[in-house]
Amino acid sequence: MTQRSIWKGHLKVAQVICPVALYAAASTSDRVTFHTINRATGNRVQRDFIDSETGKPVARDDQAKGYEVAPDTFVVLEPDELAAAVPDSDKTLNVRSFIACGAVDGVYFDKPYFLAPQDADSAEAFVLLRDGMRSAEVAALAQTVLFRRLRTLLIRPHGTGLIGTTLHFDYEVRAATEVFADMKKIKITGEMLDLAKHIIVTKTGKFDPETFDDRYDAALADLVKAKMAGRKIKPRAAPKVAKSTDLLAALRESAKTAKPAPKRKAG
Repeated sequence: MTQRSIWKGHLKVAQVICPVALYAAASTSDRVTFHTINRATGNRVQRDFIDSETGKPVARDDQAKGYEVAPDTFVVLEPDELAAAVPDSDKTLNVRSFIACGAVDGVYFDKPYFLAPQDADSAEAFVLLRDGMRSAEVAALAQTVLFRRLRTLLIRPHGTGLIGTTLHFDYEVRAATEVFADMKKIKITGEMLDLAKHIIVTKTGKFDPETFDDRYDAALADLVKAKMAGRKIKPRAAPKVAKSTDLLAALRESAKTAKPAPKRKAG
């Protein structure tokens, strides 16, 4: 079945306008999921919203959004008031600038989306923009309103189409210095550095997503099958904690067992 687009609009670069459709590039819908049930009856459990003071259930029509301005003091916002705060949208991805493909730190990446022409009539303008960026080795920074927010997208050529990745706002990204501030300044030289380089070279490879398995999801599926078959599930033993070793000795041992990386074929 053809994937349905989640947004339709126009990609605009100066006076060049191309109708495009946005598709989710990643999904967690195939993961094993669970429902909360009543162990005694086997029935699903429903969630109710309870007043924190009275303990009584609150009907949906009586629920509202509130912003806490002081402890237990809220400004109540009605749905129409919240809707008024949503930016106006003309369904246009306005390209603000072109930048080098690697100019954006990966920490700013949020969610990826595929961009494709809406129809056959849009294909020529779409290919023009795609091939122009690929030839110049650049990516586009564009903005539009997505899911009620003004979002910035990094748009890059991807196969025969484009991929647009929403970017985190600056205030959402935490400063790395807060995490690394207490790290000691250590300089590695000599044999230790040479051994580390050797191990890295021997383990150099290519990224192949098919080689990375979701072991937890597979284990959950096997667990469900075992329960359906009536097999008893044995608790797993606690993993053994690895003992700390001498770093240089560990590097020397690793270098002995490291296998040379396969040679790449020419071309």
